[in-house]
Amino acid sequence: MPLVRIEIIKGKSASYKKELLECVHAGLVEALSIADWDRFQRIVEIDRECLETSPDKSDSFTIIELTLFPGRTKEQKRAVIECITDRLHKNLDIPKEDVFIIIHEPPLENWGLGGKQK
Repeated sequence: MPLVRIEIIKGKSASYKKELLECVHAGLVEALSIADWDRFQRIVEIDRECLETSPDKSDSFTIIELTLFPGRTKEQKRAVIECITDRLHKNLDIPKEDVFIIIHEPPLENWGLGGKQK
């Protein structure tokens, strides 16, 4: 049950955002073998003046935070990072250098699903 938070600069079209969500989800399915129905993703749009990055980053700069149950291998994490980045580059022409992904793995006791601690 990955939780996904995607931060982008405001101004992208609805079709761009839909494809962005699809690329991230497809990368999770391919690299981590999650179920296709397992979608918990959100896009947060930021005003350009509210995002500070290095000067070489474009307006396609994308931050993706993946919050996962613990236990994935280093190889699986590498695969999901590469897969998502490759899909975003291929499908949305986002430079690979403009994709920033971080993986969080809080312990299971920090998850609450349906009112119950995992």
